Amino acid sequence: MSVVTELGESRLVHLPQGTVRIYERGEGEPVMFVHGLFANAAAWRKVVPRLADSYRCITVDWPFGAHRIPMAPDADLTPLGIAHTIADVLETVDLSAVTLVGNDGGGMLSQLVVTHRPERIARLVLTPCDAYENFPPPLFDYMCWMARTPGAGTLTGRLLRLPKVGQTFARSRFGFGGLSINPICEELIDHYLHGITHDRGVLRDSLKFLRAVDKKYTVDAAARFGSAGLPVLIAWAEQDRFFPFDHARRLAEDFPNARLESITNSLTWVAEDQPARTAAVIDEFIRTTPLHAEQPG
Repeated sequence: MSVVTELGESRLVHLPQGTVRIYERGEGEPVMFVHGLFANAAAWRKVVPRLADSYRCITVDWPFGAHRIPMAPDADLTPLGIAHTIADVLETVDLSAVTLVGNDGGGMLSQLVVTHRPERIARLVLTPCDAYENFPPPLFDYMCWMARTPGAGTLTGRLLRLPKVGQTFARSRFGFGGLSINPICEELIDHYLHGITHDRGVLRDSLKFLRAVDKKYTVDAAARFGSAGLPVLIAWAEQDRFFPFDHARRLAEDFPNARLESITNSLTWVAEDQPARTAAVIDEFIRTTPLHAEQPG
């Protein structure tokens, strides 16, 4: 069974900045998921089946390092640029009153969407993610250094193509190893690494983003939280190694209409470690939270 089987039917959405693949499963209020850096839509494969009986679940391979289709060479792949891509997909697919769910780097992107292009967003769910001055977490700052070093990114892409190297790196604390309690399977690692190891355009996109990483984006978003009146759920892993629970409390205080839920026995990737709990808190949040306002669509 493919790691994307549970996500539903897929199709391509064409935008001026490039083409992205989206998956859809279920009917009802729309819920759009935003994955983290060097992951893709498969990050939500355990959560979507638990919500698809009640909601229209949309997952997307965002141009965030594990996509398969390169973006246009001139695409804006800064954090704010990718946030605009998310908003553009919402417009192109004509989705409104969306519950936006972000994790890891996708939570950072979701913060930028609701503070710069909030018109189609009804609710926001932030699971462990970059916020405030913690972008990127210190352990992963080496990726930005590598992206800015001539030749280092290309060499890394070639090395990761070697199966033993790719698997070993992905399972290390410098890869995916510290993001979930439960080690991810070999098939999922191959799925995540395929783009940067087999397509120069995807590698180019990834390095382009990493060179643009700057905490100014998250600091600026935080300064705008006070004007974001939509309901917000902060569903955070108490044991997270990269995104401290103190930031969850701070987010819950800084958004005017927010609630905080803790997720135990999980690290950053709550959808990997605790998919049932993650789906349950999202479902409860949507069911008990009225829409913020009438949305365009």
